[in-house]
Amino acid sequence: MVSAIIVTYNRAHYLGQAIDSVLAQTYFQKHPDDWELIVIDDGSTDGTADLVTGYTRQESRVKFIRSERQGVSLARNLGLKAARGEFIAFLDSDDLWLKDKTQAQLSYLRAFPAAQFCLTEEIWVRNGRRVNQKSKHQKYSGWVLDRVLPLCLLSLSSAMFRRQLFEEVGNFDPSLPVCEDYDLGIRIALRHPYHFLPQPLIIKRGGHPDQLSRQFWGMDRWRVQVLEKALLLAKAPEDRDLILAEIVKKCQVLLHGSLKRGRKAEADYYQKKILDYSLKKAGLCSS
Repeated sequence: MVSAIIVTYNRAHYLGQAIDSVLAQTYFQKHPDDWELIVIDDGSTDGTADLVTGYTRQESRVKFIRSERQGVSLARNLGLKAARGEFIAFLDSDDLWLKDKTQAQLSYLRAFPAAQFCLTEEIWVRNGRRVNQKSKHQKYSGWVLDRVLPLCLLSLSSAMFRRQLFEEVGNFDPSLPVCEDYDLGIRIALRHPYHFLPQPLIIKRGGHPDQLSRQFWGMDRWRVQVLEKALLLAKAPEDRDLILAEIVKKCQVLLHGSLKRGRKAEADYYQKKILDYSLKKAGLCSS
């Protein structure tokens, strides 16, 4: 059983295409009793309900759950609670799966039972035009904590997880309005290697104004919160050293931005963090 989960908010103009890309999966067509699609409507006020109801009338394995507006983390956790599958796959409502994604990832995870999840390569489209990823967005296999600390390399739309992984590392953090995928990716990297399939099996669409990354300024504020939590979870000294160094680096960026905007209290706050964490890092390195 595979549980596909789509969380959406006022994206009826994209959502139908996302649902269609799930229904078109070659694995689901060959195994019609071995999957479910759960659509979580996080308080939409557009035509989302009518759109999804049309699908539920035609396909019994499409489930629709409506909730009051609560944010992407709680909405995804609601999907996890409802899911019955051994394997979990998320799809952002503005992204698309290519038809062989599910088959390729299931084949990989069944061939490598120790792998807790796997990611695929992506095709990026911004404002309707294909764009190339920058080198910093390169995905990797193996123990990748050093690579996932600077920026999020866990693309949820491209991932497939074993359910047990969430039982081990926990669900999405509802205290984070953004960067919840960055947080999950770090928690996983502290415990497990990443598994990357180089085939491009999703289309990731961006550039539209309702993306969360455009609605919150200073994303590093949330990344610092994530890193501070990760510091408490890290057990190996070398992992703590990496996390401390990244906290200092991101606080320096935030300090510069605060000074540039004349926000003295905010600048003082990050200056103190830089001092505190630099001292902790020095203590760790000398121990």
